[in-house]
Amino acid sequence: MASTNTKPGTAATAPITHSLPSYLDQKHLGPWSIYLQQIDRVTPYLGSLARWVETLKRPKRALIVDVPIELDNGTIAHFEGYRVQHNTSRGPGKGGVRFHQDVTLSEVMALSAWMSIKNAAVNVPYGGAKGGVRVDPRTLSLKELERLTRRYTSEIGIIIGPSKDIPAPDVNTNEKVMAWMMDTYSMNVGETATGVVTGKPIAVGGSLGRREATGRGVFTIACEAAFHIGLDIEGARVAIQGFGNVGGTAGKLFAEAGALVVAVQDHTGSIANDKGLNVPKLLEHVASTGGVLGFKGGEATSANEFWAAKCDIMIPAALEGQVTRQNAGKIKAKMLIEGANGPTTPEADDILHDKGVLVVPDVVANAGGVTVSYFEWVQDFSSFFWSEEEINQRLIKIMKDAFSGVWHTAQQHQVSLRTAAYIVACTRILAARDLRGLYP
Repeated sequence: MASTNTKPGTAATAPITHSLPSYLDQKHLGPWSIYLQQIDRVTPYLGSLARWVETLKRPKRALIVDVPIELDNGTIAHFEGYRVQHNTSRGPGKGGVRFHQDVTLSEVMALSAWMSIKNAAVNVPYGGAKGGVRVDPRTLSLKELERLTRRYTSEIGIIIGPSKDIPAPDVNTNEKVMAWMMDTYSMNVGETATGVVTGKPIAVGGSLGRREATGRGVFTIACEAAFHIGLDIEGARVAIQGFGNVGGTAGKLFAEAGALVVAVQDHTGSIANDKGLNVPKLLEHVASTGGVLGFKGGEATSANEFWAAKCDIMIPAALEGQVTRQNAGKIKAKMLIEGANGPTTPEADDILHDKGVLVVPDVVANAGGVTVSYFEWVQDFSSFFWSEEEINQRLIKIMKDAFSGVWHTAQQHQVSLRTAAYIVACTRILAARDLRGLYP
């Protein structure tokens, strides 16, 4: 697979050919290909640390497991599970677990690598990891879901732990799933180990503010970016893709700040209201029906109309690969704040750059979740818990500091915020690798 560094504002390089691991399909690399292109673009800015850059192009450890469970009807079903630890030079692995029928090894590898970048970009002491099971959880009963979670946890238990790798919720997983994971791991090690996962219920060592943390971080970063380009949040028009935990929380905070949420899209469809959607009522509708479609306060629109919505701020907060060369040209926003992991392809990045759209990358914009996960982990170790006000204050400070550092680096090198975030993060990761050296 070859990739060429062509992004405006970055140093030009010759085409780069990667030596790929044999377990990947060279012709269909999926999300891992996007990550490799991002690393190629940042390499010219790493100076002497570039000698270590191949470290970033190979996951430290990738575990593939069979997850057999007995279904309610007595039959045995097998599911494919993954846990990838991309890099642990700066601390234990950290990253979510997703249950989705389209999960692949390439996807989990890319997500684990983006977690390495994200943790370093906001300077929390973690490496990057990610997990997933190829399953449509909607086809399982609650008991079957519990059996799947517990078996998967047992299978990956050999590489996770409070000081090794700490899973968290992701797509189609939640507090309940984390409680099952924590309990299963604890039973296997013979002691309660609350710090093995984050995003848990409060009653079993979870943190206040964790559920809203990613959305709050997205809103905080959007406010910082808006300030730097002279955009007033009050009265700003916002379009959000994905209206679950991340998009819904961000939408609520935008509405409270006086912004107009004019378009929303999720897996059920797209809706719009030029005068602004009633966000609290829309959240109630989503909670009761499972999606935005059918909300009486908005008009149903097409996917193309969503991407072309007249707005100042667009927030893709669903899955990766949503902003592509096919729809990037339609976007009218002044800023695109990545609430999801990897929502913008490199080709779309270039199109948005040429259009003058400020793209705030996922590795900074959605890092609020892992930041408060870090707070939860620290609280579990100390058995001392903070107030929600303390947590939100600490979160906002870390997010603002991270954005400030990335913005300064972007101005210094005259590069995009994404390249700047990667410069900051990769420098921290590879500096740790360089200092630690190679063993033996």
